[in-house]
Amino acid sequence: MLTGIEEVDWASLGHAYGPADDVPELLRGLASADPAERETALDGMYGAVHHQGDVYDSTLACIPFLLELVADPAVEDRGCIVELLTSIGGIELDDDDELDALDELAPDDEEFIPAANYAMAAAAIAAGADVFLGLVSDPDPEVRLAAPCALASLHPEPARALTLLRERLTVERDTEVRLALVAAVGRIALRHASLRDETVDWLGWLARAAQDPGLRLAALAQGARCAPGDIPDDVVPWVTELLEEIRTSAHRTGGDAEGHRPAAPTLIGQVRELLEEHAAGRPAPWTEELLRTLHAALDDRVDDRIALILAQLRSPDWGQRSDAIWLCGGLIRLWRGRYEEVVRLVGAQLADPEPRLREAATSFLERLFELGGPAADALVARLATGPAGSAGGPLPPAAPGHGSGYAFVGRSGRDGALLALARAGDARAVPLLARALEEGEVRRELLYAMDGLGPSAAMLAPLLRRRLAEVELDERLYDGAAPLLYALAAVRGSQALPEVLRVLRGAPANRRDWVREAALRTLASFGPAAGEAVPELRELLAADSASVATAAARALWAAEGDTGEALAALERWLRPGASGADWCAAALVLGEIGPAAASVASALRPGLAARDLWVRVRTAAALWRVSGETAETLPVLLAAWEENRHARPDVAECLAEMGPAASGAQLLILTELTRRRRHNAREGASGSHDIHLDEKLLTLCRAALARMERGSL
Repeated sequence: MLTGIEEVDWASLGHAYGPADDVPELLRGLASADPAERETALDGMYGAVHHQGDVYDSTLACIPFLLELVADPAVEDRGCIVELLTSIGGIELDDDDELDALDELAPDDEEFIPAANYAMAAAAIAAGADVFLGLVSDPDPEVRLAAPCALASLHPEPARALTLLRERLTVERDTEVRLALVAAVGRIALRHASLRDETVDWLGWLARAAQDPGLRLAALAQGARCAPGDIPDDVVPWVTELLEEIRTSAHRTGGDAEGHRPAAPTLIGQVRELLEEHAAGRPAPWTEELLRTLHAALDDRVDDRIALILAQLRSPDWGQRSDAIWLCGGLIRLWRGRYEEVVRLVGAQLADPEPRLREAATSFLERLFELGGPAADALVARLATGPAGSAGGPLPPAAPGHGSGYAFVGRSGRDGALLALARAGDARAVPLLARALEEGEVRRELLYAMDGLGPSAAMLAPLLRRRLAEVELDERLYDGAAPLLYALAAVRGSQALPEVLRVLRGAPANRRDWVREAALRTLASFGPAAGEAVPELRELLAADSASVATAAARALWAAEGDTGEALAALERWLRPGASGADWCAAALVLGEIGPAAASVASALRPGLAARDLWVRVRTAAALWRVSGETAETLPVLLAAWEENRHARPDVAECLAEMGPAASGAQLLILTELTRRRRHNAREGASGSHDIHLDEKLLTLCRAALARMERGSL
């Protein structure tokens, strides 16, 4: 075994963490009889030799030895090695874009070596890929589970692999392996157009003819993935019936037996533990991936996807309801639609005894902001229950000196429900926030959620003031004070002026400008009530930091209403050579001051031609607000709309203010309102405020359109 491993000069090769002289030990560890040693070795392979999917020269040198290990039936956990090889050789050799990109790179280009390594890895594994042919009938189900994807991804004869996979399906009895076979068939059809029509027809036949409802669902999902244009109109009732068959069948049989390995102190072990925990108690956890595949194929058929999710949310199976929530999270993040009933039904899951379902519901609702309204009653009911979710259970007494704040602290649970309620703008969150502030540590997101609660949140000011007074003026001041300062600004808590000034004056060297800017923004929200701070504000107008100086100018104008000194300080950052960030900081404040800053219009105007898009947007918005000019500003705003979708909320806000003067943008606004996809949608990535920002854009677009239409009457 591992013949010739000592003949490789491993020290001359490298991986993510330097010389690869430790790789022989890792390869031998993969063949160890000790499960913990095998897992540690596998963790090392992914962590160094194939770090984050990279392929190094040491990775290439490992391939023959990994293929040798896979071929040896005496080696345990070979399924994991098959998966490692599939990942290493995963470059799509028939992907024209990948190959063209490689051809265009010069050998001395810094990207050439990694790209060449990917191609060489794929070729090396393809040359030995016949080893995977025999693995589809291996006695080890974990090997049989990994082999189909390896064949579909790496074997150089796709027609041969396709035939073998279809034949194997007639004798395979393990449910998850059968699903892997169908998924591999679909993968081959996607990668090889010459085999697609035949394979789609076969998948369609299987979706109707197979006895196992799970197999029919898998075939339907893969068929949809390969030919999304041919998805039948009755897909929702069809899938709903299959899910019900799967549920009742699993209930009768008790589901598949679940294996469990002891925990291991490796990243791979931790991931496995999380997956096992997610699947525990669920007879058919594999339906989640099938439905994810189907949803991806349905793509912009939002109404069908919503209908499918609604059906799942009404299922007696808590696992199906949990899957629906996670799937809807991806849907609502990317697509606009009518989600009221979905949100209401997700809210209903907060009363379920299954903690994983409650956690999924809470996590989903946290990100909805104004769309969370239909779940508000359920959120309130959840917050009225005990910590474990049992109805009517009061909070237990606090431990001495610790309060009972644990009920509000953490990444999910009751604090998550409170965050969702506050972000929805429901005033019933206010007394609960007050209780949280009176008790233990408060999740910082709760403090940042207070700006949508309106006048009712004013009662929180004394509690926020007390909290701010307790923050130490040390190197961690910004982390402790910034959320409280934001919340005080949101509730207009001007009675906290002494505490805000204490922070402003006591800012340490560490992140001093950040602390000062946060305090100055809060002072600006106090308006004339911040009069006592005027001496400090005047002094900070001359700060070297634009963020501090412009925030001081804003606060001074809000406190005194006198623009003289404030405008002079702001104009200082509108000079040639100013950075884009500095210019934008000044322009934003000038826009807030509005017509009273008209004298600075000429200083703003050069920013309309800046190379930086955000300088152009901030300048155009500020120039409109101080001067009312549209001839120069409107074309800049409309160009930015097309150039950068993330600028659209800022542009729409300005268009709504312009009203009839922006009537030339009416078609642009109408087009945005008819789009189904969110303007900031990103595949594979998301931010906590993405949905909120898109809904804000839609609200601003409707307001702009209404003002334009009124002006045309």
